[in-house]
Amino acid sequence: MLPRVLVVTYYFPPAGGPGVQRTLKTVRYLRDAGYEPVVLTVEAGAFPSQDASLARDVPEGVEVLRTPAPDPFTVYGRLTGKGADAVPTGAVSDAGLLSKLALWVRANVFLPDARVGWVPFAKHAGRKVLGGAERAKEPFAAVVTSGPPHSVHLVGRRLQRTGVPWVADFRDPWTEINFYGDLPMSGAARAIDRWLERRVLKGADAVTTVSPTWARLLEEQGGLPDGTVHVVHNGVDEADLGAAEGVAVRDDAFALAHVGSFYATRNPEAVWAAVRHLREGGEAERLVIRLVGRVDASVRRGAEAAGVPVEVVPYVPHDEAVREQARAGLLLLSIEPFAADRGMITGKLYEYLASGRPVLGVGPRGGDAAALLDETGGGELFARDDVAGIADAIRRHHDAWAAGAPLEGAPWEAVAPYTRRAQTARLADVIRGLDPRSAQ
Repeated sequence: MLPRVLVVTYYFPPAGGPGVQRTLKTVRYLRDAGYEPVVLTVEAGAFPSQDASLARDVPEGVEVLRTPAPDPFTVYGRLTGKGADAVPTGAVSDAGLLSKLALWVRANVFLPDARVGWVPFAKHAGRKVLGGAERAKEPFAAVVTSGPPHSVHLVGRRLQRTGVPWVADFRDPWTEINFYGDLPMSGAARAIDRWLERRVLKGADAVTTVSPTWARLLEEQGGLPDGTVHVVHNGVDEADLGAAEGVAVRDDAFALAHVGSFYATRNPEAVWAAVRHLREGGEAERLVIRLVGRVDASVRRGAEAAGVPVEVVPYVPHDEAVREQARAGLLLLSIEPFAADRGMITGKLYEYLASGRPVLGVGPRGGDAAALLDETGGGELFARDDVAGIADAIRRHHDAWAAGAPLEGAPWEAVAPYTRRAQTARLADVIRGLDPRSAQ
């Protein structure tokens, strides 16, 4: 019987969107890496989106434990009609007065985040699972907590007292997360939040994150020695790519496509300016902008101002998102400016690369996303104000497509090291290093 790993995560199917993918794929491939996953999650969470189709990625027989998760803003969301989007996080524009008040409460009262109400329920359920007599013959090798929400790590810290090693996995930084500067936090609230962060980083038996730059950042935030935080990339699931089998690049129009949530903070003004420049010069005449997923109004306005057709498609199931990537002439990646932006490698970038379509990136030059594009040959990343460079890239790709020979993206052999299976094996190696039985 395989040793077990308790995976504690707020986002799990039926939750949709990018927050669920890393943990879901870890659960999918842990058995191949030598561990049996047990999932501890919520009964009904405040999910920005839902995708019931993702449940099929949970392997047959995997135990999924669900507990209540009181959320102080669920009632508020119902009253305002905004649902899971009731409390803005700095990623959505046009917040009204009531939303600003709710954001202040979230930033100063509910620390480290609005999901902290789940913590006592998860602690109770976790202790029962790890300490139950019926589990004596089914030992646990580790507890893995996945944040954000980073309140989940408080669960891991408590469960560590059972004697089971604890791995804290950071999909994003804590006090350096992209919207942190937009939170109206008092000095006292920020001090408490940093104290909680440091306790988690210093207390965990191992810490993992998604990029080299963020690994160094977390080491600094936690006062940890260099090389302490392990990098486990997000990666791409080979099994998902079958959805795009036989899907060809569009031939009716050259689609500059963004697939996924497009927040106001990621609005790439230079891209829209570059498209407008090309159109005004009589170039790229068959170019369209295609936005697939949740799109902030400011992004849509910017795209429409570029003077080309704009196609907006609401949130689609993951299979269809994969097909959308395969149809694109050029895939758009935008990384918003924030203190730790050099470490951001959005999860979609790996799927972009696996699609074989080229990527046009906008963000921090010299960051980890730019390095990955260079390493794989999957595309180029331009500075946020490089209108001329972006225009040249779009022109080059459009003209090749118009001539019947669209340029390719990353070859599969360059992407293969970044599969979800391979990255789950890296996590398993981290767990194995904490398990005394592995040395026997």
